[in-house]
Amino acid sequence: MDDKQFEILSKKLDTVAKLLAFNIVSNKSVNEQVEILSTAGLKASDIADILGKTENQIYVTQSALRKKKKSAEPAAPSAQAQEQTANV
Repeated sequence: MDDKQFEILSKKLDTVAKLLAFNIVSNKSVNEQVEILSTAGLKASDIADILGKTENQIYVTQSALRKKKKSAEPAAPSAQAQEQTANV
């Protein structure tokens, strides 16, 4: 296989991968789409290409998702609160 054939095959495989990724997330909200594709390991530029968004829109969505996830996590108890619990 020469370089030209490899390049053609690579482009076709990229297209198939993008179609499969889009099919997986097609009936979900944009936030869910970005979260799923990010979790799958896709780069922001690839997610943007799949969803027809800009790379900046994907970065903003990823940031919002991280903030939402961080605020949903329970706060770790402070050392003082753990010490008071241990003394009871």
